[in-house]
Amino acid sequence: MTPLSKEDIEKKLLRFPDWEYYDNAIHAEFEFDNFKDCFSAMSRIAFECEALNHHPDWTNVYNVLTISLSTHSANGVTEKDFKLAEAIEFIVEVQE
Repeated sequence: MTPLSKEDIEKKLLRFPDWEYYDNAIHAEFEFDNFKDCFSAMSRIAFECEALNHHPDWTNVYNVLTISLSTHSANGVTEKDFKLAEAIEFIVEVQE
Protein backbone atom coordinates (compact mmCIF):
# COMPACT_ATOMS: atom_id res chain seq x y z
CA MET A 1 0.00 0.00 0.00
CA THR A 2 1.33 3.42 -0.99
CA PRO A 3 1.14 6.42 1.36
CA LEU A 4 -0.90 9.37 0.13
CA SER A 5 0.69 12.75 -0.51
CA LYS A 6 0.03 15.58 1.95
CA GLU A 7 -2.09 17.29 -0.70
CA ASP A 8 -4.21 14.16 -1.26
CA ILE A 9 -4.67 13.72 2.49
CA GLU A 10 -5.77 17.33 2.97
CA LYS A 11 -8.18 17.03 0.05
CA LYS A 12 -9.71 13.85 1.49
CA LEU A 13 -10.00 15.46 4.92
CA LEU A 14 -12.52 17.92 3.48
CA ARG A 15 -15.03 15.07 3.84
CA PHE A 16 -13.96 14.48 7.46
CA PRO A 17 -14.26 17.77 9.38
CA ASP A 18 -13.57 16.08 12.75
CA TRP A 19 -10.17 14.83 11.58
CA GLU A 20 -6.77 16.55 11.32
CA TYR A 21 -3.50 15.54 9.69
CA TYR A 22 -0.26 15.87 11.65
CA ASP A 23 2.63 13.66 12.78
CA ASN A 24 2.19 11.42 9.72
CA ALA A 25 -1.33 10.31 10.77
CA ILE A 26 -4.93 11.47 10.78
CA HIS A 27 -6.38 12.22 14.21
CA ALA A 28 -9.81 12.76 15.72
CA GLU A 29 -11.30 13.17 19.16
CA PHE A 30 -14.88 12.28 19.97
CA GLU A 31 -16.75 13.17 23.15
CA PHE A 32 -19.72 11.11 24.31
CA ASP A 33 -22.31 11.65 27.02
CA ASN A 34 -20.68 9.12 29.35
CA PHE A 35 -18.17 6.28 29.59
CA LYS A 36 -20.73 3.62 28.63
CA ASP A 37 -21.54 5.33 25.32
CA CYS A 38 -17.87 5.85 24.57
CA PHE A 39 -17.01 2.23 25.31
CA SER A 40 -19.98 1.05 23.25
CA ALA A 41 -18.69 3.02 20.24
CA MET A 42 -15.20 1.62 20.79
CA SER A 43 -16.59 -1.92 20.77
CA ARG A 44 -18.43 -1.29 17.50
CA ILE A 45 -15.31 0.31 16.00
CA ALA A 46 -13.27 -2.72 17.07
CA PHE A 47 -15.44 -4.99 14.92
CA GLU A 48 -14.86 -2.72 11.90
CA CYS A 49 -11.12 -2.72 12.60
CA GLU A 50 -11.06 -6.49 12.58
CA ALA A 51 -13.13 -6.65 9.38
CA LEU A 52 -10.70 -4.25 7.67
CA ASN A 53 -7.64 -5.80 9.33
CA HIS A 54 -6.57 -2.30 10.29
CA HIS A 55 -6.19 -1.14 13.87
CA PRO A 56 -5.99 2.40 15.26
CA ASP A 57 -3.84 3.90 17.93
CA TRP A 58 -6.47 5.07 20.38
CA THR A 59 -7.02 6.15 23.94
CA ASN A 60 -10.08 6.53 26.08
CA VAL A 61 -10.44 8.74 29.14
CA TYR A 62 -13.92 8.60 30.64
CA ASN A 63 -16.16 9.89 27.82
CA VAL A 64 -13.48 10.97 25.32
CA LEU A 65 -12.10 8.76 22.57
CA THR A 66 -8.94 9.91 20.79
CA ILE A 67 -7.98 8.09 17.58
CA SER A 68 -4.90 8.22 15.34
CA LEU A 69 -4.80 6.39 12.03
CA SER A 70 -1.83 5.61 9.84
CA THR A 71 -0.72 2.53 7.96
CA HIS A 72 2.44 1.47 9.74
CA SER A 73 3.56 -0.89 6.96
CA ALA A 74 3.38 2.02 4.48
CA ASN A 75 4.88 4.51 6.92
CA GLY A 76 2.09 6.99 6.35
CA VAL A 77 -1.59 7.61 5.68
CA THR A 78 -3.19 5.45 2.99
CA GLU A 79 -6.62 4.79 1.52
CA LYS A 80 -7.02 2.12 4.21
CA ASP A 81 -6.94 4.82 6.89
CA PHE A 82 -9.68 6.80 5.20
CA LYS A 83 -11.80 3.68 4.80
CA LEU A 84 -11.55 3.08 8.55
CA ALA A 85 -12.15 6.77 9.30
CA GLU A 86 -15.34 6.59 7.25
CA ALA A 87 -16.53 3.56 9.23
CA ILE A 88 -15.68 5.31 12.50
CA GLU A 89 -17.59 8.43 11.45
CA PHE A 90 -20.66 6.31 10.66
CA ILE A 91 -20.50 4.57 14.05
CA VAL A 92 -20.01 7.80 15.99
CA GLU A 93 -22.77 9.56 14.04
CA VAL A 94 -25.25 6.75 14.79
CA GLN A 95 -24.20 6.88 18.46
CA GLU A 96 -25.12 10.57 18.76
